[in-house]
Amino acid sequence: MKKDLLGICDLEAADFEEIWQKAEKLKKDLRQGREHASLKGKTLGMIFDKSSTRTRISFEVGMYQLGGIALFLSSRDTQIGRGEIIADTARMASVYLDGIMIRTFAQNDVEEFARHATIPVINGLTDLLHPCQILSDLFTIKEKKGSYEGMKVAYIGDGNNVANSWIEAASILPFELALACPKGYDPDSEIMDRSMKELKSKISLYRDPSDAAKDADVLYTDVWASMGQEAENEQRKKVFKNFKINAQVLKKAKKDAIVMHCLPAHRGEEITAEVLDGEQSVVIEQAENRLHVQKAILEILL
Repeated sequence: MKKDLLGICDLEAADFEEIWQKAEKLKKDLRQGREHASLKGKTLGMIFDKSSTRTRISFEVGMYQLGGIALFLSSRDTQIGRGEIIADTARMASVYLDGIMIRTFAQNDVEEFARHATIPVINGLTDLLHPCQILSDLFTIKEKKGSYEGMKVAYIGDGNNVANSWIEAASILPFELALACPKGYDPDSEIMDRSMKELKSKISLYRDPSDAAKDADVLYTDVWASMGQEAENEQRKKVFKNFKINAQVLKKAKKDAIVMHCLPAHRGEEITAEVLDGEQSVVIEQAENRLHVQKAILEILL
């Protein structure tokens, strides 16, 4: 792997397998009570400009289980929030820490931080990309389906950071990706264009969720309004009202299809409670795997 993980496009096919093999071992070690303190004495700084549940818990607990320490750094409580430039913060952090995880708004900020830091930088989420989520999701698909190869993943909803990272993954790995987004809410055009040129699999964009869901092995969705889009919430409810995973859409997929959601979920909006809490849902295992996959990433990079 490269020094940093800023997006799925930073990875080669072999990197995916290395991460997942480590994640599988670390998950087994944890469940069998075997100590795996490979990062004893290491410290991870965690910079949060956005609120978080799964990202903070999984990285913080993951570092603890690996024998290291995680420091929560809110922009409200540090000099970053008072105007210290990214370059200075990155250089300073590099002499104190062994790695940095950043959850923020602008992808450019994470990339600039990585340019000036001499330690690994991990993208914990930006408005553009969410690489750790998709690495964990693909690991979950491997667990549940045996492989991601040849699988059809149907993503229904907003063309947001999660959708963008799914597109990057589909440009590298051999699985089919079908997206259904309302007009005007498509994934990032540059990522879509670049991924179509580098295509290793089939990527399609639909306006009807049923078309995307047809014969899918995986149905996937996310909230209609991401953090920072709260003012658009009511408008988005109108636009996205037909872009939800419900029993009718689930019937379009294969009988053994699994349902995924990166959480938090708004039951009754992007997904019905019936489907989210149903037998085909794997959302809790999906959330758990954030811990194991991110531990693998930390072990490799740190």
